[in-house]
Amino acid sequence: MTSQIKTVLLLGLLSGIIIVLGGLLGGRTGVIIAFGMALLMNVGSYWYSDKIVLSMYRARELAPEEAPYLHKIVEELAHNAGVPKPRVCVVPEEAPNAFATGRNPEHAVVAVTEGILRLLSPEELRGVVAHEMGHIVNRDILIQTIAGVMASAIVTMANIFQFTAIFGGGNRDGEGGGVNPIAALAMALLAPMAAGLVQMAISRSREYLADDTGAELCGQPLALAGALAKLGAASGRIPMREGNPSTEQMFIVSPMFAHSSMANLFSTHPPLEERIRRLQAMAASRR
Repeated sequence: MTSQIKTVLLLGLLSGIIIVLGGLLGGRTGVIIAFGMALLMNVGSYWYSDKIVLSMYRARELAPEEAPYLHKIVEELAHNAGVPKPRVCVVPEEAPNAFATGRNPEHAVVAVTEGILRLLSPEELRGVVAHEMGHIVNRDILIQTIAGVMASAIVTMANIFQFTAIFGGGNRDGEGGGVNPIAALAMALLAPMAAGLVQMAISRSREYLADDTGAELCGQPLALAGALAKLGAASGRIPMREGNPSTEQMFIVSPMFAHSSMANLFSTHPPLEERIRRLQAMAASRR
């Protein structure tokens, strides 16, 4: 299935959830308002989701003179991949991680945290950037970014609904007015399920594919494997201070804020051990 079809299907699913939440929150009026919101979000998320995510993580674009080696890596790997050089941004977080965003390779961004620049060796950093370049080449970045933005909106709406239910507002289309307590309970369950739906919509196979593509682009599968091992060990110790768990699927490894039982159940990331094993096998086959 092409990335374009997957994007349309995902937008349809998430729009449906938003409309259902609007109906629970405000009845017929809520459905109309939610439909308008979904329409605006569909258009806005396509054109501006990358800017929203970068703003969410307070990412700042790096000039070439600020990080010449990082820019050199990105330029070299973009050349190897046959795509334009992405913009390079830094995220002011100690948690070591990285992600790519943008609606297509011509408008792509590679973002790295300050922590990952300090943690990894030059070869390992090159492997990580190659993985993110793999997402760009494989055109995963649009669906990942849209999923994160719309999932965040769904969770926000769910929180508003629960707050309204507690204080007696909400759907007043019915004769009795007020919010049905059963609907309020359903909403409490639907919020994490909606986040899980978004995560499950991003196939785990895309991470394997980005690993494979990245290893080919950088020519060093073991460097990427070593980076994943370091990032996996650090992600459980250093939490993300900013951002939203609904954007988990964008990162090369799951950020700490997503490490709950529900997040693990719906995790978009394959086990790090398996990813590392596959890269080691790829390196062995080259000998």
